[in-house]
Amino acid sequence: MNDMRQMTALGRSIEDESFSIIDTEVGEHGFAPPEWQVVRRVIHATADFEFRTLLRFHPDAVRRGIAALVGGAPILVDVKMIAAGLNEDRLAAYGCSVHSFISDEDVIAAAKANNSTRAIEAMRKAHRLGNLDGAVVAIGNAPTALLEVARLVREEGARPALILGVPVGFVSAAASKEAVLELDTPCIVARGRKGGSPIAVAIIHALLVLAAEPRA
Repeated sequence: MNDMRQMTALGRSIEDESFSIIDTEVGEHGFAPPEWQVVRRVIHATADFEFRTLLRFHPDAVRRGIAALVGGAPILVDVKMIAAGLNEDRLAAYGCSVHSFISDEDVIAAAKANNSTRAIEAMRKAHRLGNLDGAVVAIGNAPTALLEVARLVREEGARPALILGVPVGFVSAAASKEAVLELDTPCIVARGRKGGSPIAVAIIHALLVLAAEPRA
């Protein structure tokens, strides 16, 4: 399908009606049309209209995210829950692969040895393997992973194409997102405590839909 939405006619009509309800309830907003497609898909996934005020976009975030996906960029995730939520056929259409290292034995061993977290060590492993550069990095669960990605960008020259900073939580969640907003790297961030893996999945799927739209 050219719009990448692998749905029945009924499923598509339900989704379209849901988006129409969201558009009506939100009314006027300051998002550019591509950004709004991302925001309303997050609202659709959560039924939480507060994401209208929480989501922040680097000016190049959507463009860089689409280009990365179309170019077959790797997708680095902090937890396997994000990988499980992504549509494999949509990603395969562009040759994108999903990487998660949090359950690798060497990552677990390093976390114990360094009194660190598996999420931190997973990001370090990704950087050693070259999986951060040019990647779409989606962090939906572990603020420590997002803080480590920000450090790797600042201190070790990591160059992701796009960072999705949407971890949920009470300890360091808000701070980790602010750290990413301070970078020059394109990012989409949900400020504050709210977030989660479904948010990361929704953003990636929104970008995939945008990538499939005809471009002049």
